[in-house]
Amino acid sequence: MRHRQYHQALLIALCLLPGLCVGAIADSAPPAGLISNFRLQHGESKVRIDATLNRIAHEQAAAMAARDVLDHGVLGPFSSRVAPAGSRRSAENIAYCDDSFPKTLDQWVTSREHRSNLLMHDATRVGIASARSAKTGRTYWAMVIAAEPIKKAKQTTAKLSHARDEACPVKIGSDICLY
Repeated sequence: MRHRQYHQALLIALCLLPGLCVGAIADSAPPAGLISNFRLQHGESKVRIDATLNRIAHEQAAAMAARDVLDHGVLGPFSSRVAPAGSRRSAENIAYCDDSFPKTLDQWVTSREHRSNLLMHDATRVGIASARSAKTGRTYWAMVIAAEPIKKAKQTTAKLSHARDEACPVKIGSDICLY
């Protein structure tokens, strides 16, 4: 609980002190492009917008705005919420205070845990959303980043296995091939 309060206080302080925001990120670039540029600068691959991750991020941002609370668990455990994305690896960043995604990204970049999520190795997909609290006017942000779905990896393995089977002139059982 103390970690969450500290986390919220840190984000509020960052919002109130814009001089702490780092980096000059153009407001006109799309969020996935900004994240990809940051990742490329640090030796990681680009990410693309994913509809499932966008939906998950939107649901999280909307729930936080509706309850006016910054909380990863507002809709339940992250692992349950991200399950439809089908990834082995995924992470979530949340924030509130700024209407601008570039400034929100700057906040995440200056936080060790959020930065680590942005630079997740093998991430290829991202979902980003924001929602405004009717009560306070705060803008809540959610970003979900993930690797490719597990299904695609299994399909690729199955295709390679099938290709190997077709290349075998004489097959004994399922594991022995005579050339």
